[in-house]
Amino acid sequence: MSICQFPVSYLVSSRRAETHDTVTITLEPAGDPIPAFRPGQFTMLYAFGIGEIPISISGSAGQPALTQTIRAVGAVSTALCSSTTGQLVGVRGPYGTSWDETDAAGQDLLLVAGGIGLAPLRPALLAALAQRQLYRRVVVLIGARSPAELVFASEHEAWRNRGAQVEITVDKADASWHGNVGVVTQLIGRAGLDPPRTKALICGPEVMMRLTARSLLAAGMSAASIRMSLERNMQCGVAECGHCQLGPLLLCRDGPVLSYEVAEPLLAVKEL
Repeated sequence: MSICQFPVSYLVSSRRAETHDTVTITLEPAGDPIPAFRPGQFTMLYAFGIGEIPISISGSAGQPALTQTIRAVGAVSTALCSSTTGQLVGVRGPYGTSWDETDAAGQDLLLVAGGIGLAPLRPALLAALAQRQLYRRVVVLIGARSPAELVFASEHEAWRNRGAQVEITVDKADASWHGNVGVVTQLIGRAGLDPPRTKALICGPEVMMRLTARSLLAAGMSAASIRMSLERNMQCGVAECGHCQLGPLLLCRDGPVLSYEVAEPLLAVKEL
């Protein structure tokens, strides 16, 4: 698959606040677009004059426009979150491995998201809903710290209407919340899993992904049927700088999506 190694210019065509510190921007190519991406891949986004960072693509595949959901946690991400309509952003990519969600055709597709981890999963979900007939069931389990931290909150009901089972929980409720309270792993028992006929995709904080994978293994799933998206310090995106090394892997090339069969022994090593 071809990739774009040098930043190309995209224009911010829309901006939507998801939470107090998270924004979804839509980028339209100002010239030749980068090659088509697959769900689970990421781009390197460049805020001119500040720097670039890896950001997972959160929109539908097969379109020239890019949708990217960004949390403001540093200088570059804050600049990108503050970008306005018409502003230029540099884009390289797409990079990395994909969810390969169609491997679950004829089975249950389970997506488990923690916080902003729903953003990298959203393209796989949208692709599955566009071909809903391929899957026995599409189940989405979402966890967030609070109701105010839920991303894509305006879309959850639409996903249900398109045939997905969507279950949501928060760590801490407020007066407006009447749903589940607790960690996302508590929702697994409500998912009605048929473990031998389920493929799971997980994204969120690393501890959440480890605990979720262990819960799915305990429910009877195999490690080979579980995929997760891992995050490390990616600086080049082309497997040259070595910052994203995880044991024998470079996650910008060999990840970010890995089978838990591959990831489990690596995650067991402290500070790897």
